[in-house]
Amino acid sequence: MTLPYERRWAINNTRQFLVDLQSDLSAPEAVRKEASRCLKHYPGDYHMEEARKAAPEVFGDWEDMKHD
Repeated sequence: MTLPYERRWAINNTRQFLVDLQSDLSAPEAVRKEASRCLKHYPGDYHMEEARKAAPEVFGDWEDMKHD
């Protein structure tokens, strides 16, 4: 079972992978361009934080799951 923080981690690390890939001159140009196209609308830190707040059960931390 994937936990919310693991899901958020995967999204953030995939973003970093794409950022690294688009600037890797050893990668084929077509691959670098596709990485750039994918990143154009990929969620950044701000959007992932907003997603965590709006849907803690999907993107949150353990602290977000506590109910009073």
